[in-house]
Formats: sequence, structure tokens, C-alpha cells
Amino acid sequence: MTFSLFLVVMLCGGLGAVCRFLVDSAVKKAASRSKRWSERWASFPAGTFVVNLTACLLVGFVAGLASSSLLPAAVATVVSTGFLGGYSTFSTASVEGYRLIISGKGNIAFLYCAGMLLASQLLAAAGYFLASLF
Repeated sequence: MTFSLFLVVMLCGGLGAVCRFLVDSAVKKAASRSKRWSERWASFPAGTFVVNLTACLLVGFVAGLASSSLLPAAVATVVSTGFLGGYSTFSTASVEGYRLIISGKGNIAFLYCAGMLLASQLLAAAGYFLASLF
């Protein structure tokens, strides 16, 4: 890895983290406006869920483009490792799942964790498939 590639990956990681914060905040704000959502699902970490699922779709798309040589390897590294690495957050999702469990919300924790795992795989595959259409 060249020093310039290192710097670009680092900067894109920071940009991804800022985008994660903005998307997470927007989803939380939208969810809090919905009376039905806030009564039933107030403890569901919707922001992190949306962030991680969109990241999976996009990283699948980038990987698909890179595998068919439609995207240079350096660009794929910058986008997937840099931007999407900063954007997605497996560690936060894990902590949020654990917090649901210890707060006695096992059903929501199961839906959150299992849903994240299943949907992330499906969306990564969908992104890869979408890239194959190019």
C-alpha cells in the first residue's frame, strides 16, 4: 500500500463515520416521530440496523464490480475498507444487542441480532448480483 492510498483510505474512513452519524441520527429522529414505532419498538436500534444493512448492500456492490474488473482494486479498497469500513459498525450492533438482552428485551434482541445477520448476508449478495448486471 502506498502512503497516498493509506491517506485516502484514512480520510474516507472518517467521512464514512460522519455519514454513519448523520444516517443514524436521521433514522432515530424519524422513528421517534412515529407514535406506533415509539410505543412498540422504542428500544430497537433502528439507526444502526439501517446503517449496517446499507453498508452490506454497498460493499457487496463494490466487491461485485471489483471481481469483474469494472472497478480498480485501489478504488475498491478506498470505498470498501475506507468509506464503508468507517460507515458500518459491527461492534456497536453487538453492544446494542447485548444491552437489549440485559435490559430484559430478549425478543427484540433476537429479532435485532438474527435480522441483522440474515439481512446483511442477503443484501451483500444482492449488491454483488446488482453489480453483475453491469
